[in-house]
Amino acid sequence: MPAVDLRPQSLHGARSGRRATGAPARNLPQAAAVSRAVLIAASRYRRHSYGNNHPLDIPRVSLTVDLIRAYAALDPDEYLPSRRATVAELEWFHTRDYVSAMQRCEALGKVTDRYRHRHNIGNLENPWFHDFFSTPATATGGSIQAAEQVLAGRAAFSPAGGMHHAMPDRAQGFCFFNDTALAVMRLRREGLRVLYVDIDAHHGDGVEAALRDDAEAFTLSLHMDAEYAYPFAGGRSEDCGPQANAFNLPLPRGTNDSEYRHAFNRVWPAVLDAVRPDVLVLQAGTDPIMPDPLGKFRLSTQLFLEIVARVLADAPRQANGTPRVAVTGGGGYHPLILARAWTGVWGLLSGRTLSEEIPPAGQELLAAVEWGADEYDDDEEEELERAGTPYRELLTHRIDRPHEGEIRAQIDARVDTLLDAHPRLRRRGVAASGGTV
Repeated sequence: MPAVDLRPQSLHGARSGRRATGAPARNLPQAAAVSRAVLIAASRYRRHSYGNNHPLDIPRVSLTVDLIRAYAALDPDEYLPSRRATVAELEWFHTRDYVSAMQRCEALGKVTDRYRHRHNIGNLENPWFHDFFSTPATATGGSIQAAEQVLAGRAAFSPAGGMHHAMPDRAQGFCFFNDTALAVMRLRREGLRVLYVDIDAHHGDGVEAALRDDAEAFTLSLHMDAEYAYPFAGGRSEDCGPQANAFNLPLPRGTNDSEYRHAFNRVWPAVLDAVRPDVLVLQAGTDPIMPDPLGKFRLSTQLFLEIVARVLADAPRQANGTPRVAVTGGGGYHPLILARAWTGVWGLLSGRTLSEEIPPAGQELLAAVEWGADEYDDDEEEELERAGTPYRELLTHRIDRPHEGEIRAQIDARVDTLLDAHPRLRRRGVAASGGTV
């Protein structure tokens, strides 16, 4: 299969019958025509907080929804309130003891020492907060709903989801319930062959663990190498699981747009050809985008959205032409970067052409964001300036400047390791030269 160029281009037309919102941005990818898409969220996220000094103590879902509304890009029939996942649904993956402990802690108004040590909750990593059970259960319900919307013929985006580190009996990496794994399991209950695609900066270890014994569920994760980034173990190209259903591509610190695009171009067609899925679940964490405080890549919002557009374009289709894909959020610890990127994701999924310049109401919204990142501000501004994007443009423009650069030899070496080591990918990979192996 030949490599496909992911550089900015007009890939697809806008949604049929829908007027473009604002002046169209130039040289940005557009999603395949989508007849129906839904955005799943809840008002509870406006008051949700992980507590002071936690990386997730920032506006995320509410800021994204507000920015989308500032673009006038959300019709009433496109918004679906998130429901809370049932205990039975949570127990598809999580243990009864763990689910009960989360409920009990919310009822008590605290985390007991017993639960703290047993389930890794109530600490700095996974802290106590108001609605300790209800909020993550609602995020999980939203991701299950996204899967159900796909079953009903729609594409869906649940930005509160993407908590891909949670394990059966413990929280991990800020994640309490593994909504993405449960969304995949919901689709698997209908007998569908599922490919889970994770473009978060961190390895989707919890989802991989959840699906490791399922021969009809597959994971593809492009992430920061565990040698220098959380979860500090696993995620190697050789780690394919007992069913050979995990595809991992760890990338080096400082990976730029050119390198990520090149790696994705080589791996993505090979994985699609090997898996031939019925449906996709895409975890769209924004922490690969520079200058996320916890990300170590140098990707631009433009490249991030190019990858999302490619996944949507290549997704299996419903009978009505809608991509069979459920999209969740994920990591992302810079609210301005996150809201701009997820607004772009919604634009692609719903088939809209959004202006590159943020509408005045959106600029006011972003300028009013308060978050505890004073220690990052100077470094952020300098890093963005070096990449050609003035920091003030985060408030005025949805897309930052591309972060192209040299493609280091180790990028191809890591791709070669995956293509050579994985039993499903041998002789399927796209060569570094751009031809087929």
